[in-house]
Amino acid sequence: MEPVFKQLFDEASSTLTYILGDPVSCTAVIIDPVDHHLERDLAMLARMGLSLAYALETHAHADHITSAGLLAQRTGAKTATPFHCGVGPSDQRLFDGDEVRFGSERLEVLHTPGHTSGSVCYLWCGTIRSDGEDPVRNAVFTGDTLFIGGCGRADFQGGDPGELYDSITGTLFALPEQTRVYPGHDYKGNRVSTIGQEKAGNPRLAGKSRDEFIALMNNLNLSKPKLIDVALPANRNLGLPQGA
Repeated sequence: MEPVFKQLFDEASSTLTYILGDPVSCTAVIIDPVDHHLERDLAMLARMGLSLAYALETHAHADHITSAGLLAQRTGAKTATPFHCGVGPSDQRLFDGDEVRFGSERLEVLHTPGHTSGSVCYLWCGTIRSDGEDPVRNAVFTGDTLFIGGCGRADFQGGDPGELYDSITGTLFALPEQTRVYPGHDYKGNRVSTIGQEKAGNPRLAGKSRDEFIALMNNLNLSKPKLIDVALPANRNLGLPQGA
């Protein structure tokens, strides 16, 4: 039996949420859930007959509020967050090389600082089958570290463009080229890429030296995220009311 894989989208923030499940134990994890999709995600889990084991975050988000804390309250799941993100009530703090297990499936934690100081990616050592395609071993859920044809910004929350370059080129681009890339956001309708495709064609990174990348990132002149003043404090409390 093949693992369960579901990719979900939030139009307001262009956030991609993922549900991964073990069909034997019927346990699952959810990666980067969004608060106003709480009922959708609970219904999806119930429809697939899955019990949630973990609600996972790739970092403390600045553009949406997580539902991780509420999912844990409603399902009995544990929350797990990157150690360096400063999330207060998490059940498990994740370090580079840690594993998150659900049934016979496992995710390996890759610490990939740069977008934020605590950002992580999750490497899934499972098999994913998309409609009409052959199963592919290994997928990486890259949060805001690596996008399809782009990458996350590095100008707040301890972000550092040099660290981001090192994380992408030294950690993610060291993965097998056929490894599927599932990002935390996409603004252009893309849903999946591969490490090989991003190495060869990502315009932020392909053919660029570390210094060139840093110069590019330091001159993006992006506006402040609209929800950052609300989202960051909420996400450091897993989306729960303060004191909960």
